[in-house]
Amino acid sequence: MPEAGVDLTLTGFRHSVYTRSVRIALAEKGVAYSYVECDPFDPTNALSLMQSHPFGRVPVLHHDGFRVYEVAAILGYVDACFAGIGLTPGDAQAAARMRQVIAIADNYVYWPLVRQAFSHGHYRPLVGEEGDPAALQKGLTEAPRVLDALEEIAAEGLVLRGDAICLASCHLFPMLDYFALLPEGREMLMQRDALAAWLHGMGRRPSALATRPDLSDEETPE
Repeated sequence: MPEAGVDLTLTGFRHSVYTRSVRIALAEKGVAYSYVECDPFDPTNALSLMQSHPFGRVPVLHHDGFRVYEVAAILGYVDACFAGIGLTPGDAQAAARMRQVIAIADNYVYWPLVRQAFSHGHYRPLVGEEGDPAALQKGLTEAPRVLDALEEIAAEGLVLRGDAICLASCHLFPMLDYFALLPEGREMLMQRDALAAWLHGMGRRPSALATRPDLSDEETPE
C-alpha cells in the first residue's frame, strides 16, 4: 500500500515491458504504491482503460489526483517527485545519453526485439500459440544494428554501466531481459561485452529480481 497520506496507484499489465520499467523505478526509489492489473488486450477492459488512457494502453500512474501516462513521462515524474536514489544523471552529457537510450528503446528496440523476436520466438510457443517465423526472423535481422548502437553507448561509460542506474536502465532492461530468453538473443548480447556486463549486473539488482514477470500464464506482452 502507498505511504500514509500518499495516493499512488499504478495501472499496468504484468507482462508489459513498460509496466515493469515503472515498477523497477518505483522499487529503486523505495516508493510504495497500489497496483491495478489491467490487460489492454482484453476487450472487456477497453472502456475502463480508456477512461485513464485515451489510447487504451498501459501503464498509467495516478498520484494524488494527478494522472500521467507514457512510460518516459512516468519515469521522469517518479524520479522528480519522490526522494531516494537519483535516477537522472547530473552531468549534461550523461543526461543526454540517458534520453538517447530511452528514445532508442522506444523507436528501435521495442518492436523488433520484443514484439517480433521475443513474442514469436518465445512467448507464443510458451503459451501454446503458433508464432510467425517471418516475424521472428525479421526481429532477429534488425537486432544486431540496434545492439551495436547500445554497445557503443555502454562502452562509452556515461550510462548503461554497472556502478550506477538511471532512467535509461529502467526503461531498456525489461526489453533486453525478454530478448535474452531467446537463444539467438542471448548469443547476440554475449557478443557485446559492455552491454552484456550491464545487463548481467542490472539483472541482479533487487528491483529487477522483484519485478520479473511470471511467463507461465497466458496473454501477449505489450
